[in-house]
Amino acid sequence: MASHSDTLVVFFGATAGANGGKLGSDEREIILLVWQIVDLHEKKVGKLQRRLVKPDSLELTDQSKEETGLSVDELYKAEPLDKVLQQFQQSVSAELKALGRSSYTLCVDGPLIIRQALHPEASRKNLVLPECFYSFVDVRKEFHKCCPNAGQVQDLTLPYILEYVCIPELPLSEQVMGLKEVRCMVQLCLHILAEPYNHKFSCFEAVKYKLESGACSKTEPVDSETVIRARGLPWQSSDQDIARFFKGLNIAKGGVALCLNAQGRRNGEALVRFINQEHRDLALERHKHHMGSRYIEVYKATGEEFLKIAGGTSNEVAQFLSKENQVIIRMRGLPFTASPQDVLTFLGADSPATDASDGLLFVKYPDGRPTGDAFVLFSCEEYALNALKKHKQILGKRYIELFRSTAAEVQQVLNRYMSTPLISTLPSSSMVPMPVLATPPYLATGSTRDCVRLRGLPYTSAIEDILEFMGEHTIDIKPHGVHMVLNQQGRPSGDAFIQMRSADRAFMVAQKCHKKMMKDRYVEVFQCSTEEMSFVLMGGTLNRSGLSPPPCKLPCLAPPAYAAFPSPAMLSEAALYQPPLLATPRTPQPPLSPHPTLAYYPPQHHPAQLYMNMNMNYTAYYPSPPVSPSTMSYFASPPGSVALAAQQPHAQGHIASPMMPQHSALVRMQGLPYNAGVKDILSFFQGFQVE
Repeated sequence: MASHSDTLVVFFGATAGANGGKLGSDEREIILLVWQIVDLHEKKVGKLQRRLVKPDSLELTDQSKEETGLSVDELYKAEPLDKVLQQFQQSVSAELKALGRSSYTLCVDGPLIIRQALHPEASRKNLVLPECFYSFVDVRKEFHKCCPNAGQVQDLTLPYILEYVCIPELPLSEQVMGLKEVRCMVQLCLHILAEPYNHKFSCFEAVKYKLESGACSKTEPVDSETVIRARGLPWQSSDQDIARFFKGLNIAKGGVALCLNAQGRRNGEALVRFINQEHRDLALERHKHHMGSRYIEVYKATGEEFLKIAGGTSNEVAQFLSKENQVIIRMRGLPFTASPQDVLTFLGADSPATDASDGLLFVKYPDGRPTGDAFVLFSCEEYALNALKKHKQILGKRYIELFRSTAAEVQQVLNRYMSTPLISTLPSSSMVPMPVLATPPYLATGSTRDCVRLRGLPYTSAIEDILEFMGEHTIDIKPHGVHMVLNQQGRPSGDAFIQMRSADRAFMVAQKCHKKMMKDRYVEVFQCSTEEMSFVLMGGTLNRSGLSPPPCKLPCLAPPAYAAFPSPAMLSEAALYQPPLLATPRTPQPPLSPHPTLAYYPPQHHPAQLYMNMNMNYTAYYPSPPVSPSTMSYFASPPGSVALAAQQPHAQGHIASPMMPQHSALVRMQGLPYNAGVKDILSFFQGFQVE
């Protein structure tokens, strides 16, 4: 505004709930507005104006009725908030014109009416507030500048201030809520304008119009007294939604960090950094306020927590995020061969990226391989909305998912991809072996790197395609050594594990077949250990945080990959050559050795059946996108389609088995048809003893 010092509009409001120091803490609507103009140059005052406001919910607390003296009938006849604000503007403009003034500033007794009541309510009702409500002066802070010895600002109250400067109280006839407070503030303003204070109003506070995006460095100091944690956010909420929830409070630049879970999805939490402690304390008063139909919990947090989520060290990311006031969109599912020009062509002329290819950031693994994710900057909301309309459109042979994103999310995704190896070293385990669910006998654990992992297989590929892909190296595959990995919907995940006869053969395959084409895709081939392969096939999770053990809800269901499984030498020859699981089950054969017997199927000598298609559960790699439509569970279950170990009574003189006795086993089944009954399940397990 041109001149803040010419005119003040002393402003007051009350709600249908808590007032005073708790104004706005209960989300109740405004029901009363009172204002009066003060000409600072001529030291004159205008007409005292009072307006009732009709709330959407005509309910008043007993405390509000007592303090305001208003009834539901009076409010029913009043105008809604948007109409009253129009009357406010018209009234003030008319008086300013009569005084020969052109601009004004609001003057309030504390920031609550502006920051905690008016802006949040206008945001909830989608009202556009006039510009005058984005700047104001606090009469308490102005008084504190005149009389610094009067006490701390937060401890000052209007009655105490009036008593301190010897302003007499108003007569009882004038002590009506709203009128009393405005008259007292007007008297105080005129008092500190006169001798001996000769005060000039200069502490103008601002309310930010919108959230400013920006990057945060891990070396940047963050005051813990300015950070909060918001919990219970809708998963589809963006940083702009969070800024809207805290409307009226000033969030620091790049101060919203949406938290991601281990799978890269938003977990309903966010860390928010405000410009100072005062705004942080006001944010805490919004604990259990609502965002849509959900209430949001607000707690204190630390600067270290904020930096852990939002901080970054990559110069590439810092340069990417250095462009201010940009809208960030995340793209997922890009072909690994996609170039910047391919992405720009996909986005089209109606949604140009900022600075063309400089507005793109491709996410890569530490070795430089693309992940299929990218972030795009747009200079305005219109371009971003046009880009979001291309959600699930095709680029090459893949559909692309697009989502709104934030600067903090860019940092999180890049940090996780660049800092953690895809397969980490397995932790040593001191767990006591309790093999309730036995692994297939040919999956003996070990650290020898005699296996290879195929990644990026076409989803239509079968075992025969893998054998053709391996070519001359097929003869080095162990019997039943090909394991196709399926996701929890029973669909191919694009991964497979292959057991080779030796580590040298596995190394040779990884060298010769890496990035070799299968159909229209290149396949990555990596050498790995049997232990790592077994860990995944038995329900463990392979993600960017390394390997996670199979989930166990009961203590007895310890991850079998930690146990010492019987070696092939301990098993019958027939048990070593099983056809695909659950194909024509037969009655278990009698034990051929003193070791635990296994329910098995007699071998069938078709060559294609020497390689087993393992229908194991598998969790997709990190990260999946925020709010990506998916029904996938993130907890892989122990496979229910493996042979069950049954401890047989030992004959006299037999050597005890190294495996612990286990007379029964609990198996979890996933993916059952909805119409499956008990008979169907019993038929499924025909050939096994079911209790």
